[in-house]
Amino acid sequence: MQSADLTYCKVRKVQLVTLGCSKNRVDSEHLLRQMESAGIEIVDSGYELSSKSRVDAVILNTCGFIKDAKVESIEAILAAVDAKNRGYVKHVFVFGCLSQRYMDELPAEIPEVDGFFGAFDWNGILKAMGVEKDRTLLQQRYLTTPKHYAYLKISEGCDRTCSYCAIPGIRGRHVSVPMEELVEEARGLAAKGVRELIVIAQDTTYYGLDLYKRRALGELLGKLCEVEGIEWIRIHYSYPDRFPDDVLEIMASNPKICKYIDIPLQHSSTKVLKMMRRSIDGPQTQQVLDRIRAKVPGVVIRTTLIVGHPGEDRREFDNFLSFVERNRFDRLGAFTYSEEEGTYGAMHFKDSVRESTKQRRYDELMELQSGISLAANEARVGSVERVIVDSFTDGVLVCRSQGESPEVDGEILIGKKNLGEFVPEQLIGKFVTAKIIGANEYDLLAEIVAVEK
Repeated sequence: MQSADLTYCKVRKVQLVTLGCSKNRVDSEHLLRQMESAGIEIVDSGYELSSKSRVDAVILNTCGFIKDAKVESIEAILAAVDAKNRGYVKHVFVFGCLSQRYMDELPAEIPEVDGFFGAFDWNGILKAMGVEKDRTLLQQRYLTTPKHYAYLKISEGCDRTCSYCAIPGIRGRHVSVPMEELVEEARGLAAKGVRELIVIAQDTTYYGLDLYKRRALGELLGKLCEVEGIEWIRIHYSYPDRFPDDVLEIMASNPKICKYIDIPLQHSSTKVLKMMRRSIDGPQTQQVLDRIRAKVPGVVIRTTLIVGHPGEDRREFDNFLSFVERNRFDRLGAFTYSEEEGTYGAMHFKDSVRESTKQRRYDELMELQSGISLAANEARVGSVERVIVDSFTDGVLVCRSQGESPEVDGEILIGKKNLGEFVPEQLIGKFVTAKIIGANEYDLLAEIVAVEK
């Protein structure tokens, strides 16, 4: 922690704003549980501060992964500082990846912040809140998601050395959470009403190598399936190299494991993948995809790709588009390459692709994917699917099937006229059977067929 004249105080009302990935959200929820236990009132991150709605402290859990994320975090800090200057909040505290990465610079740049803490300095944050850490609550969370789903972070850090990625330098080496602790946490979440677990890590397939000297994700999934109350388990952030077969086997055989894989591939070119230090080449990447689809029929594959990495010329990019066309990913996200200080890429490669070219290629890729997504969604029209209801918003029931993950994928929408006799507010968090009646490139329209008891 670095801060001038940090004042420790007894906080009664706090707002914690989480930026970046779902792994940050889990960290925030663990901290909020400690504060809740100490009697601190927690207000929603969307709570609008004003002269009539003040809080004692705003805490920002920041992201420092790429340029856009850093800009978003800085803007959020400045907005909190502005609220402090207006008298709407007494203290502003910052932790997470951005402050971990720029601990030496931030206090001088934004001195109005009362305290900057590293990504792992939870004791310091709690102390600043006037809270003594309660070790009996370490597997407990204050959920900031809808109560029927939650993220389960199974490890911290990463041992990969991808050339573009700053995460290992920020979060450190890969450290798995022991299985018994994860099962205990899952039981606690289920007791709160959670029915869907989303298993996350920087690389879920690496789980267990440090603790058990083997890849143990499949074994962990088996144990989580035994937790009473959990009906869906979804896997995020899986590295393609040496993807474990036992994970595919349990996905194919156990109905609790969603037939859904989030597998960031980043590129298809052997040349570019080598420069990225991805430990896998183009043909091997295709083999992994073919193996996943052969072993898990009907699997939904989500991927993330980087456009404009050094080494990507027009020929490489055209082959990239052909790769996307061939594989027709169910879900695809992309971002343009940004050179991050301290990474292998920044030290060894010139950022050779013009920003205008990166943007043009990004637009081209996303236009291709838009057509693929539309065709995939239209093919589902007429199908009957089991979905979970996330919310009722603006007269529309917002749902997801096994093929949609919250926050990152499209949704299945049921309008009021298609609800029949059902009361929408009573359906939130429940599983229903829905018939798909319409589609666009992002979302699906549906009508309710039945509600599970």
